[in-house]
Amino acid sequence: MPDTLETASDASPGIAVPRAGETSVADSIDMGQSYPLGATVVPGGVNFSIYSRGASTIELLLFDRDNDARATRVIRMDPVCSRTYHYWHLFVPGIEPGQIYGFRVHGPFNPSTGFRFDASKLLLDPYGRAVVVPKNYSRDAAAMKGENTETAMKSVVVDATAYDWKRDKRLWRPSSRTIIYEMHVRGFKAHPNSGLSANKRGTYIGLIEKIPYLQDLGITAVELLPVFQFDAQDCPPGRVNYWGYAPVGFFAPHQAYSSRQDPLGAVNEFRDMVKALHRAGIEVILDVVFNHTAEGDHGGPTLCHRGIDNSTYYILEQDRSRYANFSGTGNTLNANHPVVRRMIVDSLRYWVQEMHVDGFRFDLASILARDSSGHVMSNPTVLWDIESDPALAGTKLIAEAWDAAGLYQVGSFIGDSWKEWNGRFRDDVRDFLRCADHSVTRIADRLLGSPAIYGHKEREAEQSVNFVTCHDGFTLNDLVSHNQKHNEENGEGNRDGADDNRSWNCGVEGPSNDPAVDKLRNRQVKNYLTITLLSLGVPIILMGDEVRQIQNGNNNAYCQDNEISWLDWSLLSRHADVHRFLKLLIERRLMRDVRHERRRATLNQLLRESTIAWHGVKLGRPDWSSYSHALAFGAALPNDELIFHVILNAFWEPLDFELPKVANGGIWRRWIDTTLDSPQDIVEWQSAHPVSSDVYRAGPRSVVMLASGTAFDKPRLSQNRKDQFC
Repeated sequence: MPDTLETASDASPGIAVPRAGETSVADSIDMGQSYPLGATVVPGGVNFSIYSRGASTIELLLFDRDNDARATRVIRMDPVCSRTYHYWHLFVPGIEPGQIYGFRVHGPFNPSTGFRFDASKLLLDPYGRAVVVPKNYSRDAAAMKGENTETAMKSVVVDATAYDWKRDKRLWRPSSRTIIYEMHVRGFKAHPNSGLSANKRGTYIGLIEKIPYLQDLGITAVELLPVFQFDAQDCPPGRVNYWGYAPVGFFAPHQAYSSRQDPLGAVNEFRDMVKALHRAGIEVILDVVFNHTAEGDHGGPTLCHRGIDNSTYYILEQDRSRYANFSGTGNTLNANHPVVRRMIVDSLRYWVQEMHVDGFRFDLASILARDSSGHVMSNPTVLWDIESDPALAGTKLIAEAWDAAGLYQVGSFIGDSWKEWNGRFRDDVRDFLRCADHSVTRIADRLLGSPAIYGHKEREAEQSVNFVTCHDGFTLNDLVSHNQKHNEENGEGNRDGADDNRSWNCGVEGPSNDPAVDKLRNRQVKNYLTITLLSLGVPIILMGDEVRQIQNGNNNAYCQDNEISWLDWSLLSRHADVHRFLKLLIERRLMRDVRHERRRATLNQLLRESTIAWHGVKLGRPDWSSYSHALAFGAALPNDELIFHVILNAFWEPLDFELPKVANGGIWRRWIDTTLDSPQDIVEWQSAHPVSSDVYRAGPRSVVMLASGTAFDKPRLSQNRKDQFC
């Protein structure tokens, strides 16, 4: 491509310059307003506004259908009258919601200076509220020289106020009452055995039909893998980007998850899903990607931001023709640039105010701490903008506090209200249960909310978001079935995905017909779930772990939109004991007294007010040595009317643990022992079995929980009781 493009930008201002087959509009056009950005429905028509500092002129193209090769109308924005500062705007009378549109932006093409304008490419609106994707969409056409109008994604005009929420409102559930289920909208109900009709599988409406399943399990919040419109072709040839970490629109719900065919279908169906989840008492948290886009590196496609204002939207290398790649995907959004910062905050406001979501998990959030040169800022403006925005007050903000370039901020992420995915919890629990050395002291800290990591912040006990598995890595079943990743089906020679998995296959790599091996794996799965649900912090459960979902050892299934990734509903009957085990764990967790949160007690305060004693096989003699694989502790939390004694035996042989005496003639009751077969592995809380001996034999690789107190006599509470959340 030449250094400069020969475009229509040299024509007289205010006159549309049509291509073959296009209809121009040379009449006098109302020049509109610079605010708000995007396409805004107003009385009599639609106002369009877009930011571009380096453009020489911009054309608005209107279409009748998503795969039209030519626009029905082309309206050129006058560089004098239709431009305020760097905002280009105009009002088009007579058009309505559902109108399909896009932009052509004229300007210099000179990558060495950061300019990548290409007026042959149809571009999405960065603020577009909906996107249509033609069946013949081509990512390759957007990357190659030449026009791509017919095969390009296009934006759609949306009237954000045209929806009946029927008094829906955010749930404001406290973090102490939150059980997060990380799930994929499509994968949750795409499997043929999901029980849904073909047109509902993998859709927002399909998820609605399975809400009773989430309620029954005890889930209080779903964390949805990316639902921003993404480029499904951003992946190796012959595969599909399944996870969705390839955004092209930060305001538009992904069209392919809609069961409806009309351009506005995804917007309304997403809202239907949120409203239904809220009625069921379940919050909606979105996994959001503000660290990069699907436009990739210097050889990637021109879809939106690259062609509108490349050097504004992206962090560029010293060689301005190359992109900084702190995301590992080819480019990095310039998040602390004022314009990009505003776009991010506007996006979050939109999803909260107009789409009613309850929170966000920020993918590779540490990238948001980098400035325009890629250096780490001590006070990143965009993070403080998000935290201090009044419209976002009370919204759950969860950071994945690292990036792909080695920046790791777990325990040091900026802000007063951000919670953090605790990657150290994952690593240390895995190390302990696979019997790794030097792990016993670390598991002790993780059980108590990781005070060694978070105590210095004097924050709440729930700052740590605890997970052992997530979408990125092994499922829980694969974690206990594989020592190595098996990503051959991804087409990258098994080079992709993490090598440091800290897994243990229980003696056999992959599937096994040996009953003893499967029994051990089942026990390890329950051990992981128990530690996650008993630890202080906010627990996350990965979709399918409750039924031992299998991914054949693939720890990077981002391009597997098939039965490798989809939830296999037949596993619910095959592993009903695991499902029941988790359900009872959650039920008891939601019964906890959480007055510490209502009075804003910090983690340190809570621990100081609690009675905690560490033990080994002998009372008061914990073994903190490097080669220790067993630990016990007793605790009494304030106001919980309960004392408990937990035994963690990661050793490969049974061990006899001394038990402390219970005051006032009380007795210990056994609630959990993962070595026992179901239904004795965990029992209904009020049916916990008395333990008469002063020694308890904990089986190899097991977790045991004993408890005593008046809490056993309390009636079971409903998780929907309002007084539990106030």
